[in-house]
Amino acid sequence: MALAARSVSAKAGATRGFLGTRVAKVQNGSRVVMRAGNWLPGSDAPAWLPDDLPGNYGFDPLGLAKDPASRQRFTESEVIHCRWAMLGAAGVLGVEALGFGNWYDAPMWAINGGAPTWFGISVPFDLNTLLAVEFVAMAAAESRRGDEADATKRIYPGGAFDPLNFAKGDIESLKLKEIKNGRLAMLACLGFVAQHAATGKTPLQALGE
Repeated sequence: MALAARSVSAKAGATRGFLGTRVAKVQNGSRVVMRAGNWLPGSDAPAWLPDDLPGNYGFDPLGLAKDPASRQRFTESEVIHCRWAMLGAAGVLGVEALGFGNWYDAPMWAINGGAPTWFGISVPFDLNTLLAVEFVAMAAAESRRGDEADATKRIYPGGAFDPLNFAKGDIESLKLKEIKNGRLAMLACLGFVAQHAATGKTPLQALGE
């Protein structure tokens, strides 16, 4: 009887996922979207976190995302911070690896006097001019993004800019990769700051020891 039951189960095409949950194979071409996992094995996933949320590991111990409006704001803010952190981490490592100084000394010209540089090239603007340009550029970009009524498009606007044709692939997979790499980058940037505060060394200096 047990053997027969196992045979029927096998013929049904059921598979066992990472968390031990059986999911029947979909035969009609539809795509099943599942939650990424659970940050605390054995615990119940919060019901207010949707399974199709990219990078959802059920982490919300304080219930901060119970309100849908707050959840959307947190989701949007996390993705934007992830993108800035990935750019920042790449800049910290790239500039030092190419021999153009390090991230800690880069802004010292504004404190000690001198001229800013970009990859060794002198920038002919003073601090006030740079701050004004940055303020206007960021205000314009954020204003355009805030005018978008569609919450999803505020995070993933789409558009013509796609030189590597990433948008033609698996978008959901790319969203998950982005949020994972972004979270790692945020931790990396925090580590850069903590490392320098503790040892006075840059990332590549510490790595070379």
